[in-house]
Amino acid sequence: MTDQDYDNHAKWVTGFHKVLAPLILLTLIGSIYHLVTSWGSETQYSAALLTATNLALLMAAIFGRVFALKAQDRAIRAEEHIRRFARNGQMLDDRLTMRQIIGLRFASDEEWEALAQRAIDEEMSEDDIKKAIQNWKADTYRA
Repeated sequence: MTDQDYDNHAKWVTGFHKVLAPLILLTLIGSIYHLVTSWGSETQYSAALLTATNLALLMAAIFGRVFALKAQDRAIRAEEHIRRFARNGQMLDDRLTMRQIIGLRFASDEEWEALAQRAIDEEMSEDDIKKAIQNWKADTYRA
């Protein structure tokens, strides 16, 4: 496996991003097309039911992904609290946003404190923080 850095750290799950999501979208488009073309015919009810089912499936996939990422964000925040506490006996600064904490998780221990302070002072975005990291700490267990 190649070393992780800013350019290759994004996680793409093939089964979700390249198979399931396009399949759901294509099925939804097809069901909407079927609903429109069957409007006023005796197959209108089944077409509407198929469209509603596909909308529900799309929403379930989106919410499932969002909920998993939210749980992961909470775990990252807890890990970074522990990481900082273990290094200097202090909890995270309340001024750090969740997105900033997520960006900081890739920073090495040596540069974490200075980068966290810079993130607060300059109101850096998650992406800016990741770009500023000199010594990348890989995270290969994300969802």
